[in-house]
Amino acid sequence: MLSPTEKVLFAFLVLVCTVATINTFGQMAKIIGRGQGKLKLDELPRRAMTGLAALFSQGRIIRHRKLSSIFHYAVAWGFIFYQLVNAVEVAEGLITGFEFLHNNIVGDIFRLVADILGAFVFIAVLYFILRRFAWGDTALVTRENVTLHPKAREGGISKDSLIVALFILVHSGFRIMAVAFLIAQHSPDPFQPVSNFVAQTFLANGSAFALDFGWHLSWWFAIGSLVLFLPYFPYTKHAHLFMGPVNFMTRPDRTYLAQMHTLDFEDEEIEQFGAASLFDLEQTQIVDAFACIMCNRCQEVCPAYNTGKELSPAAIEINKRYHIRENMDAFANGGEATMPLLDFAISESAVWACTACGHCVDVCPVGNTPMLDIMDIRRDQVLMASAFPNELKGAFVGMERMGNPWQSTEDRMEWAKPLNFDVPTVEENPDFEYLLWVGCAGAFNPDAQEVVRAVATIMHHAGVSFAVLGDAETCTGDSARRAGNEYLYYEMALGNIETLNAAGVDKKRVVTSCPHCFTTIGKEYGELGGHYDVFHHTQLISDLVGRGKLRLNGTKLESVTFHDPCYLGRHNGVLTEPRDALAKAGATLLEMDRSGSDSFCCGAGGAQYWKEEEHGSEAVNLNRFAEAQSTGATTLAVGCPFCATMMIDANREKGEPMQVKDVAQVVLEAMD
Repeated sequence: MLSPTEKVLFAFLVLVCTVATINTFGQMAKIIGRGQGKLKLDELPRRAMTGLAALFSQGRIIRHRKLSSIFHYAVAWGFIFYQLVNAVEVAEGLITGFEFLHNNIVGDIFRLVADILGAFVFIAVLYFILRRFAWGDTALVTRENVTLHPKAREGGISKDSLIVALFILVHSGFRIMAVAFLIAQHSPDPFQPVSNFVAQTFLANGSAFALDFGWHLSWWFAIGSLVLFLPYFPYTKHAHLFMGPVNFMTRPDRTYLAQMHTLDFEDEEIEQFGAASLFDLEQTQIVDAFACIMCNRCQEVCPAYNTGKELSPAAIEINKRYHIRENMDAFANGGEATMPLLDFAISESAVWACTACGHCVDVCPVGNTPMLDIMDIRRDQVLMASAFPNELKGAFVGMERMGNPWQSTEDRMEWAKPLNFDVPTVEENPDFEYLLWVGCAGAFNPDAQEVVRAVATIMHHAGVSFAVLGDAETCTGDSARRAGNEYLYYEMALGNIETLNAAGVDKKRVVTSCPHCFTTIGKEYGELGGHYDVFHHTQLISDLVGRGKLRLNGTKLESVTFHDPCYLGRHNGVLTEPRDALAKAGATLLEMDRSGSDSFCCGAGGAQYWKEEEHGSEAVNLNRFAEAQSTGATTLAVGCPFCATMMIDANREKGEPMQVKDVAQVVLEAMD
């Protein structure tokens, strides 16, 4: 029980810190509110549950860095439970005779959980201190060629981590000591084994005065440190504890992992397309900066960073956070964000090194989307500044004038000529069940043409009624969008939607061998009024085999490893169907270490296919091919025309030690 003087002092401390907390949290809210758009608060009960799930699952961090994740769970869950513990401790210190659930089973369980979790928190924080400062985990370091705020690079992140770690040690450690002093004054408590051990081992012979003084001192350190720390929260990366769940709760709903939302080109009041400076970003992207834990998990999986490029997704959020922190008062009070993002958040080379693979979005435990920041910066560079890699001009001109990035003027039905059956157009077979979307690669790339022929042959033999658009088909605009040319994408999308609807495709099904077409038509056109039921060819093949529509000879093939295309596996969650199709075709599957939703990019995404790769230590496709080769498989199976080209090129450069085939080609070879 606190003395009357202590109660007055505590009330004063709470008052001062509450005012300061309202001020700093208010600044944070004002800065977030200066971003574009609005945080999503519709369907609040559902969103609240999403936030709670993120809070307790900690963004499913257990998927990577297993040991560190377990220790992080200990800290997070302990800290969450400690809010109830702190409330009880405050009540017991301020209210005469207050005892929380003593002498009953609920109270016993409460004390046991509080005691054990407190010890776990203490041990876990010691682990994180050793990991960062003694063992020097390289995963926490960012390479020198990456743009990183000077204060962050010069020890700011480590300093911030140490301050918070010491706060948690003080808070949890002195809470254990406070309980131990009480136990030493009264009697042992078997439901608080850690505090009991401390009391009996170190405090058993203490005088009544020393034990009482020790409790008062420990209470003040445990509770006082928490009250003092509250106003500092918005200035530290450990705001992620609550901003992570807020991020998950308020972000826009997406039809796939890292959906890019369409810009409104009909609104004549909009003067800025894309993001040039901080407040050109959406509010949810500014929340990202406050939510970032600076754990570098996104950096760890980034294909550009892993091959020596200047890009680190983590650095983008860290740089935004430090820039905000330096200008907290000014930004909260209406100060302009005049410094371009390219001057502090990311380098120009890094902007164009992104493959848009989405791995940074998938792996982030607090829901950040650094990839979308990059896409918005690209939009600004293309639409507002007309500044982009020169090689992209050809692709843009081809899409705008010829309807394809290859700039080809050939007949789009050229691919079908070697087939021994006719491929009907929608005019010739208006009652089709599936529209076969050939795609630009399938129409003009020789390797991809073979794949489309395989898909068409499989559908023909399975008795599937299908048709194609022929020369009425044009590029979906995917490459234009990922390259920042949103207006070109917008125009191509509207044209395709008109064509598809005129052919009645909105009432049928679409199948395509290109994951990018699969994503764009099926998941992005909906914002512009085009709603279609789209399947990837591996999904259709797996379904046909499962329903007995395809007979496979079952002959065991040599070993096969499957490369998951980013826009099939990670972005859209199509993971089992390609493997099912391969297995039913007789393939012995050997998985790469990075597979499924953790698949490593081929290097072609994000419009990289149409430009020279940014300078680094290694080509992305060679990195991925080496991993495929290390499995010992003789065949590398793919499910994307762009992945196929990248892997064929890597295979050729390495002397063709493997066969590179699409899943459809493997299945076709296994057909009776």
